[in-house]
Amino acid sequence: MATASSSIPQPRLPAATETVRRNRILSSKLYFDVPLAKVPVIYSPSYDIAFLGIEKLHPFDSSKWGRICQFLIKEGVLDKNRIVEPLEALKDDLLVVHSESYLASLKSSLNVSIIVEVPPVAFLPNWLVQKKVLYPFRKQVGGSILAAKLAKERGWAINVGGGFHHCSAEKGGGFCVYADITLCIQYAFVRLNISRVMIIDLDAHQGNGYEIDFSNDSRVYVLDMYNSQIYPFDYEAKRYIDHKVELVSGTKTKEYLEELDKALEVARNNFDPQLVIYNAGTDILDGDPLGRLK
Repeated sequence: MATASSSIPQPRLPAATETVRRNRILSSKLYFDVPLAKVPVIYSPSYDIAFLGIEKLHPFDSSKWGRICQFLIKEGVLDKNRIVEPLEALKDDLLVVHSESYLASLKSSLNVSIIVEVPPVAFLPNWLVQKKVLYPFRKQVGGSILAAKLAKERGWAINVGGGFHHCSAEKGGGFCVYADITLCIQYAFVRLNISRVMIIDLDAHQGNGYEIDFSNDSRVYVLDMYNSQIYPFDYEAKRYIDHKVELVSGTKTKEYLEELDKALEVARNNFDPQLVIYNAGTDILDGDPLGRLK
């Protein structure tokens, strides 16, 4: 396992491909200077997906991000004027990870409907899907990418949205259209000059998207703790998890925290990260219709 003093092999890409990727990252506007008066909490009202009630056709709550911020503001924990608003990830930003063909596939409303698991989206004109469904996702991608920069500068940062861990470079699914975790890390490698990243994924579902993307990249250590009895059942991606904790439906708080403590100890002893990406899924909570944990 990699440590601070170890030499970490990197996956080799064709030189031209790597140069294009690097140039895209260096020319991106998604990293920008944030005034110290702002707190490292990233959110935009554009994150929330609400259109003609179609968001109610999927158990995933696509307007929770705004309610989280409203709650924190109401409780006096967060000043709305100090929240950081990210930029939208544009095509060139997304091409750092995604292929032209994958992005072109999103011009089909049918394809998008399959990824977000909301069949009626297939019948909407694609310009409307781009505006009401994909634009909010692209804003959240911008937030995830910016969060790494802020975390390096401030010691921590939170993107209230994002965490689309089922999406890989070539395939979306499970309400995840863009691979924001993979993008976040690729930007950090270049712009923050780091080479060791740990992903701690505590969403109730397996994070199969980035696991595929970093399958041969020892710069990234994956700790994934999930309910093995629910979607996505991605057995290939499981092979690329450095430390996995497979739970069963109905796992209760005490057992969950005990397993988490043990897993964190193993990860800490095996890897010395310069950046930690924590994917905090609320679907582990009792009563969530998707996670089935307690």
